[in-house]
Amino acid sequence: MKGFLGYHSEWNLGSPGGWDYQRITQIIGKSVWNRFKNKFPPGFRLDFDHHLLHPVNAFVGMLKDAHYTREGTNKALIAVVAEEETLEDVVENSNLVKHLNTMEGLKSVLIAPHELEISGNRVCYKNNPVSVIFMDFNTNVLLDLHRKYRLDPVLRAVSEGRVINPRGTEPINSKGLFEVLTDPEKMKYFNEETVRRTPWTRQFYPRKTIGPAGQEITDLVEWTRKNWEHLVLKPERGYSGKGVKVGGIHENIDEIIKMALSDGTYIVQEKIPLELWGEKIPEPDHESHTINETIRQTDFRCLFGMNGLFGFLGRYGGVPTNVGSGGGVQPLAVIPDSMDVRQSTELINRTILSMGYSEVKEILDYRDQLALEHRLTYLLGPIKIALRPRLINASQINDLKKYCNGLWNDCLTLEKMWENGSLGIRIVIDDDEMKIIRSQPWRGSPAIFASDGLFSFGAHL
Repeated sequence: MKGFLGYHSEWNLGSPGGWDYQRITQIIGKSVWNRFKNKFPPGFRLDFDHHLLHPVNAFVGMLKDAHYTREGTNKALIAVVAEEETLEDVVENSNLVKHLNTMEGLKSVLIAPHELEISGNRVCYKNNPVSVIFMDFNTNVLLDLHRKYRLDPVLRAVSEGRVINPRGTEPINSKGLFEVLTDPEKMKYFNEETVRRTPWTRQFYPRKTIGPAGQEITDLVEWTRKNWEHLVLKPERGYSGKGVKVGGIHENIDEIIKMALSDGTYIVQEKIPLELWGEKIPEPDHESHTINETIRQTDFRCLFGMNGLFGFLGRYGGVPTNVGSGGGVQPLAVIPDSMDVRQSTELINRTILSMGYSEVKEILDYRDQLALEHRLTYLLGPIKIALRPRLINASQINDLKKYCNGLWNDCLTLEKMWENGSLGIRIVIDDDEMKIIRSQPWRGSPAIFASDGLFSFGAHL
């Protein structure tokens, strides 16, 4: 299979995660594979160490460059700022600080936003100047915290351009922007690859519009009710899969529509066929003491910035696949173009299925022990890990690099359209939040973006 199939379901331009969870998942996945690999032919090799499977390294490099661009050789802290109640639980943020502190000349801290201060006319932490801040929450959360704690030092850091991602990305972080990309009159302004991989999307309220097949829709609400099997409703600015309703899975459409209209900030989106982003994964049945193939949905997050692709995050589970909604992570492995993704995936599945339950369980116990040692946890607790790695080949990685370069440029176009008022969609943002947003335009400055792809690399159902 050349290239890859599928669509992005959403982008995250605010504060995407996963960059260090994949590194941990790769360590565990490679260790598990070493328990399996003697059952395969000698030439059947998987690469768990490709640099794009460890996206945290490029992310740290971006933060380091931003630090030196602002401070030169001056001593200053890189602050990783997160909500106070998450400081102990989100291991990714604490690991980011550890990664930064291993780099010569850099010093980093993980803190809550109200721990910043103004000292000597600089944003500081315990009298130490702060160079740049990675903020692990979006601007609406920042505003809520500001109203509670008076976070003037944080707002000053925003206005000085020290916060990554810039708060100016927020208006184009809305899932409603996909309407612009699927508007027949506007899609010509964007990369053809971006448009091709964008599912038809419309902001959800009583209105006329153009449907996914180019047809005229006179009443979007009633059209959604009649076509619910093929659609998804989700909050424009939601996260972790919260509030997402999927046709064919969530069936009480009358209640769903009432909820979405009451909220006032939902989008309706064309549903990407489940079989396209579903794969069979061997899993144990602990009651029958057997190993069986189970159909799971897969998710492929691309993380990228101004200098290109940082790397990937593989997720799996139900619908949605978000870890915050109970999904898990999946090791990724690169294979040469001479190996077929589907055939190689099926060979791995058959081999694991042929093993005895006790042998596989021993490996699973080993995997779970590694997860505990690496603190692979999120807010809900331990994160599930797929037994089988997801495969991708070298040519597909090159295609993903081009795809992400196009997305970065298209986001710049969207920002310009927002600034000049030509988006043609509603941007519903609190006035006080908008004041914060306008104090730090993005305009291509350092940032880490994510595109969540419901992609197939050849092993879909």
